[in-house]
Amino acid sequence: MPTLALDDVDLQYEVTGEGQPLVFVHGGWMNGDAWRTQVERFAADYRVITVDLRGHGRTGATDTRQYSIELFTDDLEALLAHLDVERPILCGLSLGGMVVQEYLDRHPDGAAGAIVAGPVRSMPPFEIPSGFKPFVSPLPMLATTLSVAGSAATFQSLLASIRPVNGGPWLSVDPSIHSWARSAVGDIDSSEFRKIFRALYEYDPPTLSHVTTPTLVVYGDQEVSLVKNQGKRLGSAVPNGTVREIPDAGHLVNQDNPEAFNAALAEFMAGLSTDDRQPAA
Repeated sequence: MPTLALDDVDLQYEVTGEGQPLVFVHGGWMNGDAWRTQVERFAADYRVITVDLRGHGRTGATDTRQYSIELFTDDLEALLAHLDVERPILCGLSLGGMVVQEYLDRHPDGAAGAIVAGPVRSMPPFEIPSGFKPFVSPLPMLATTLSVAGSAATFQSLLASIRPVNGGPWLSVDPSIHSWARSAVGDIDSSEFRKIFRALYEYDPPTLSHVTTPTLVVYGDQEVSLVKNQGKRLGSAVPNGTVREIPDAGHLVNQDNPEAFNAALAEFMAGLSTDDRQPAA
């Protein structure tokens, strides 16, 4: 994989195809391989870019003591500058969707289009006043669990805590995809797992009411209702936002039902105007 050397990390990424830049940002504890089906579908028409965020996948661990959605977005901006990308179409899932939201907040008209899948706005997916978050933080308990059980088992316990809320499968409706996700998490050491969790937990999402970028919000029909609600609010908050529900899919919506997910993306991207695709003045 190509590498972008930053001050404290060698960021691993892949570029496939030519044309309008289409950038995919994976979810927490996952990696760029999560977008394989999308790369195969869109590389004939787009310059498809995937990245393994710091702490994840082939990029791996760094010496940075604390991660944040803002830091992940800094890395994305550096990668886009390195690749001379202007006005990309951005697609992020879960944590990657937070990165897309942060990018939109910084560059309200700087992308040709944006797709936020598995549309988590905050962790947990309901409002806790920011001043109270440190007092109810699960980070101390998480650190203890990680030291005893490791990343994969801790991830599994997090999934088990969501099951009563959702009443059934959530992460994925496909056992093979669920297994892939657990394997990806198992490749992340405990200290990196904690830093990634902290980035998710401490993120304070922007309102995005100033964003003019056309935005598609996508979630699976088996998604947790709290995340669906966050997605609906996001779709309403962005002036040019739309919401789609994908059947037979959980949180990893792009992997659970790639045909329907890809069709939704293709329809959305085909509807972007020529002006949307032009570099900002």
